[in-house]
Amino acid sequence: MFIDTHCHLDAAEFGDQQADIVRDATAAGVNHLVIPSVERANFETVRALCQRFPNCAPAYGIHPMYTDTAVPQDLDVLRDYLRLHQPVAIGEIGLDFFIPHYDQTRQKHFFVEQLKLAREFDLPVLLHLRRAQDTLLKHLRQIKVRGGIAHAFNGSRQQADEFIKLGFKLGFGGAMTYPRATKLRELAATLPLESIVLETDAPDIQPDFLERGLPNKPEYLARMAQTLAELRGVPLEEIARATTANALAVLPKLKSFVIPA
Repeated sequence: MFIDTHCHLDAAEFGDQQADIVRDATAAGVNHLVIPSVERANFETVRALCQRFPNCAPAYGIHPMYTDTAVPQDLDVLRDYLRLHQPVAIGEIGLDFFIPHYDQTRQKHFFVEQLKLAREFDLPVLLHLRRAQDTLLKHLRQIKVRGGIAHAFNGSRQQADEFIKLGFKLGFGGAMTYPRATKLRELAATLPLESIVLETDAPDIQPDFLERGLPNKPEYLARMAQTLAELRGVPLEEIARATTANALAVLPKLKSFVIPA
């Protein structure tokens, strides 16, 4: 059994094909999906999808690339969803310093306020951290949360170790399937296995084996796991067992969504 710890099932690229996507994922051994939101406007869509598909678990949060249009009242709505709808995490939240025109001050404000909510509700967080690892670490040291997942991790080994010390697992997926991603593949091969979870970020971060222009899907997670197994020189079954256990450890509320294999 595999758990996709980051899948945007509500994305426009999937149209109305969610039932097919969940069915195909299950057939491929990906039995459970974590569905993060990105803004107040899709909180309800995520909630409804997770109610429709019992093997999908919600996370609610405001993504840094949506903070330019977010308003303070969105945090009040987020608090209500956290209180009423039993998410497994707050997310997707974080910082994105890759695109220069996004207001970093606004990003930091919403990130800090959502960390405070994570502390208030004792929830882990799903972190977006593109080109912002050190700044994120600074805030995480100041506002202690119960850990979470550093989504699409692509930092240094030193940064990886710091996230692990703070109770985070590191998310690996399609990016590690590219032979040219040598630094990332070295991390995937050498980090403690108990620190790694699997994710697709579907429909984004297409793996190397997928035809260009096609959306990523959770059914491909098992093939990504095979890459991880080959990089580490271990059987696929070991990767499945370990990454599933890691996901359940870092997202403890996910246990109520998961039926033991």
